[in-house]
This record gives sequence, structure tokens and C-alpha cells, in this order.
Amino acid sequence: MPLQSIAKIGIPGSTGSSFDHGAFDPKTHRVFVAHTGRNCLEVIDHDSGKHLRSLPGFPEAAGVVADEGMVLVTNRGSASLALVDAETFDTRRVFKVGSRPNGVAIVAQRKLAIAACIGDEGEMPTLHVIELEGEGHYSIELPGRPRWCVTNAVGDRVFLAVQEPSLVLTAGLPKLDDVKHWALPSVGAHGLDIDHQRARLYCACDDAVLMEVDARSGAVIDEWPLAGAPDVTFFNPATGSVHVAIGQPGLIQSVDPRTGAHTKISTGLGTHTTALVAPNRLYAFSPSDGGALVLADT
Repeated sequence: MPLQSIAKIGIPGSTGSSFDHGAFDPKTHRVFVAHTGRNCLEVIDHDSGKHLRSLPGFPEAAGVVADEGMVLVTNRGSASLALVDAETFDTRRVFKVGSRPNGVAIVAQRKLAIAACIGDEGEMPTLHVIELEGEGHYSIELPGRPRWCVTNAVGDRVFLAVQEPSLVLTAGLPKLDDVKHWALPSVGAHGLDIDHQRARLYCACDDAVLMEVDARSGAVIDEWPLAGAPDVTFFNPATGSVHVAIGQPGLIQSVDPRTGAHTKISTGLGTHTTALVAPNRLYAFSPSDGGALVLADT
């Protein structure tokens, strides 16, 4: 069934602003989203459907992930990665990483943080792995601009979408060894998520194609057209659907990889980021609506 709009949650100062990635923390039942245009982290209580807090001090906040009461935020404006307590909202630690960090992932059971950094004129793109409760810090240079990243279920490999050349880079954790480059036939690898049960990666590419990739071999299994250039991509294990946010014209396209069936729901122009709350909710962050659209995924 298609996504259905069921509620709106206002976020202060968000009309006409800009958001980036969002994430749900299962321990606290809170949704966190990078409010890039206001240099802050927004917090929504999922159970009550209310905005809780705007947390300042996250320069050009970009990527957000959360698990087991831990929230990671990449700050493009300060070349840093912040570890935030999802319950108290305290910033526990701040780690220096490469220039303009973007994609981020967490392996909660191993206390590992992963940050993919875009770089600048004086610095190559880099991928970093940080021990959250130790001093270990590993990094490698990347062949191009990184986008989003995810890990496998056991947390011993990371998968990273690289824009150009368009590919999925995979490496062992934590030392970023055994690096492989899986070239994609579509331009501009961007949004990325993983179906752990079937070992499938879903990579949404800038040339408006969603690709299904074998997470063990890198083989491209299938592909489906999209309605525009994509951004944040989530796979919902409860429904089997892949949800792709498309900022222009402003919609979310949902694809069932088992059948190829797809549906669309209109959002606001510039709504290119979402947060999945499995099994049945997807939050879409809309500057034109001044907050979050709550969508039912049934």
C-alpha cells in the first residue's frame, strides 16, 4: 500500500530553512534530525508526536544516526563528529574528522562511529572509523565525493556510496582494510540502505535510478526508474519497501523490490530527507510545511 499522510509536527524556525538526515533512536523513542540551516539538532518525541527541543551548537549539521541511546552528528562547519546522549541531550564527546563530514553510521554493539568526509580544495575525501569508548581512529582516502553509508548486520563491514566515479566502496571494520570498489552503471551514487536479511543494498543514483546490489559480491541485481534526482533512502524491513525522498518536485517514491511495484506521495518542494521508524512510520522533513510530515507505512 502507498504511504499515507497522517500528521504534521511543527519545528520552530524551519519554514524555508534546510534539513539533512534524520534518525530514530529505539531506546528513547525519539527522532533526531539535522537542521542544517539553523546549525542545530532537532528532537521529536515519537510517542507523543511533539517537537521536544532544538539543540544548538552543531555547525552545518549534516548526517545523523542513532541507536541504543547514542546519537552521532556530522558537522560540516567544524570538521567534527559529535556523540550526543539521546536521553539527556548532553554532548558526550566531539571528535575531529576530515573536512566537511557528511555520511555517518554507527555500530552500537561495537561502539564504533563511521564518518565520510567530502574534503575541500586542500584535502582529499576521507572515510573515518572512531572508537567511541577508546582512542582508536582509522582513516583512508576515497576515490571521490562520499554520500551515505551503512554497515552489515554484524558490524564488520561498511558500505559507502561514492558520487564520482559512481560506486559502492566497502571495507572491513574497524581498520578499513580489505577495501573493494563496486562500480555502478548509473551516475551519482547517493542514498543508500541495506536489507540485512537478504543481503541487498539499495542505492539511489542521481540519474534517477534505484539500484539493487548484492551486499556480498557487488553484483547489480535489478534497477527501477525514479521520478527525479534522489536523496535519503530507507529500506523498511517490516514492509519490504524502499522509500526514496526526491526534493524536486517534492515526493517520496516507494518501491517494492520483490515485485517492482511503486507508488508516490507528494511532499513539499525541497523535502529530500526522511527518518524511518519501523515498522510503520516515516518522517519527512519539509521546509515548505515548517516541520515534519508523519507518514504511515503499512
